[in-house]
Amino acid sequence: MNYLLDTPVFIWWLNNSPDLSPTARKIITNPNHNIFVSHVSYWEIATKISIDRLVFPLASIDSELAKNNFDLLTLKTTHIIHVASLPKLHQDIFDRMLIAQAQIENLTLLTANQHIQRYEVALIW
Repeated sequence: MNYLLDTPVFIWWLNNSPDLSPTARKIITNPNHNIFVSHVSYWEIATKISIDRLVFPLASIDSELAKNNFDLLTLKTTHIIHVASLPKLHQDIFDRMLIAQAQIENLTLLTANQHIQRYEVALIW
């Protein structure tokens, strides 16, 4: 299976946070799963750092992806265009972009965010 990590899930994984559920941990560590992290998460992390809502070593993300054998999902024009067609169920632009990417790329979005569940692309634990 192919999974896209929501930004908080990615951060929780890197910090070995207890917020990451056993189900999510099992999915991420399964060698038969392909785990993706989006450029959108880079953007969201950088934005939160710039407004003092997050402390995070942004420059280490690429090495963390390699260390954890995660794939980088680049942002494509098709993803951006698809956002406009999403129903207006949720206003967070970062979440909406991740939803669009998951739908276009046929990925399951691994998240704890209940709002995303309404888009039927997410695995909620």
